[in-house]
Amino acid sequence: MPDWIFGGWEPSLRTLVVGVLSYAALLAVLRVSGKRTLSKLNAFDLVVTVALGSTIATILLSRDVALVEGLVALVLLVALQFIVAYLSVRWQRVANLVKSEPTLIVRHGRMLHDAMRRERVADAEVEQAARLNGVARIDQIEAMILETDGSFSVVPTVPDEHRSIGGNDERR
Repeated sequence: MPDWIFGGWEPSLRTLVVGVLSYAALLAVLRVSGKRTLSKLNAFDLVVTVALGSTIATILLSRDVALVEGLVALVLLVALQFIVAYLSVRWQRVANLVKSEPTLIVRHGRMLHDAMRRERVADAEVEQAARLNGVARIDQIEAMILETDGSFSVVPTVPDEHRSIGGNDERR
């Protein structure tokens, strides 16, 4: 049988043992590091999540990377993410470096094409986000925000019969 189909029992056993041990180590590291490590709060968090996946794949499949070296890489990535998150909560300057601001892309039922162009968002993507949020037409949206994690938040327009006057409930 060719090597590209079956490379032997030793590499398969290595993948099995290293896979189980690295998976257990990843779970332990993620448990210790907290929920933030795998959150989708911003692009930085997404990059860390992808890097963790890539590191696990390398540990599993590359015979050139020893288990301990791979685990050190996992711990390093999580520790760096923890440090950057810690610093960004305490210093606005760090937060500005690693986080983007949410962007308003629809206001009062009108697409804000300048903002959409800056964020590289197409009309079709805005329309899809509206539909996914149960809104049939753009003119039924009070605001749509492109969040820091790349998701869309939609605030539908409130029909006149449901609006309150001066912030008070009219039914009183």
